[in-house]
Amino acid sequence: MKKIIMLLMLAVIVLQVQAQDDSSLIKEGDHLPKFKVQSEKGELNSEDLKGKVVLINFFATWCPPCKKELPHVEEQIWNSFKSHKDFELMIVGREHSVTELKKFKDGKYTMPFYADTDRSAFSLFATQSIPRNYLINREGEVIYASIGFAPVEFEKMIKLLKAELKK
Repeated sequence: MKKIIMLLMLAVIVLQVQAQDDSSLIKEGDHLPKFKVQSEKGELNSEDLKGKVVLINFFATWCPPCKKELPHVEEQIWNSFKSHKDFELMIVGREHSVTELKKFKDGKYTMPFYADTDRSAFSLFATQSIPRNYLINREGEVIYASIGFAPVEFEKMIKLLKAELKK
């Protein structure tokens, strides 16, 4: 049984790597593209993120793996790092309005949600597949990129985030 689970986990990782190669426009080593998104508080421009360690999570409210991942993002990332002055978390709703995101997060999440109603931000990063995570260092370089939700990959992302925030 353990062997089967290990093989399934390996298959998920292989599929994630293949999907990243096929549909990813931004990869590790690339720089953060210029984009704008909306929140309840107003517009956020990627230029405003300079000098920060940024985690961008692209999701959709109807996406089962996204809905599975978001509680982990809230509990293990947002609750741990929200007070760090150099950290910015962006949960970006692909093809969702600010109103839809407000209704979705109401009472469940405290982390910041941003609307990408027309995929203008998402389309700079990829052509398909969510959830997607991008970890960007203070210099604006993507140091981690993932597709889908796999606990092993999620833990790897948290380790990289912690290390980056210690610098």
